[in-house]
Amino acid sequence: MTDQPPPEELTDPRQVRLLAHPLRQRIAEIMRDGPVSSTTLARALGQSTGATSYHLRQLAKHGFIEEVPELGRGRERWWRTVPGDRRLPRYSEQSPRMREAVEELTRLEFATEMEQLARFQRARDGLGDWADALLFSFSSVTLTMDQVRPFFEDYIALLYRYKRADGDPPPDARTLLVRFLAFPETREEDDPAD
Repeated sequence: MTDQPPPEELTDPRQVRLLAHPLRQRIAEIMRDGPVSSTTLARALGQSTGATSYHLRQLAKHGFIEEVPELGRGRERWWRTVPGDRRLPRYSEQSPRMREAVEELTRLEFATEMEQLARFQRARDGLGDWADALLFSFSSVTLTMDQVRPFFEDYIALLYRYKRADGDPPPDARTLLVRFLAFPETREEDDPAD
């Protein structure tokens, strides 16, 4: 179990735009497996070390990753993800620039999610018992606005109850990609397109 860090709200649209970059999303995906260098990333992504080094420095500049000096040799620099409970501001608190950045991030995140789901579905026959690990639930709850935030916080607490510290998973463990999406049902009279 990993201790749940305090929530950190991303208030700068530049941070959100940084995360919305497709190559940086692929870098984040690779970094889930552990530390990387610009060279290992370049090989994995088919990019130049100059490009991966630039993106790593940008992620570090905004505190999303940090250097791992004990892994470096000579001029080689290794990087790891900085754990955190990063959140976006509520829609009502977002500036127009932030809303634009959040919409782009959301669009790219869902495209990535669909690609990862398709990859899982293609590989399912070779996954053994892990083929049964697709957890899917389609449900609804009726809440007041005062209950929405506690509902979300309970979900986050559940995730941290099962998270492990980096480097200590059992040999038979695999990473499960967990996503949460909840939004109010829109009535016909709410939709401006009608």
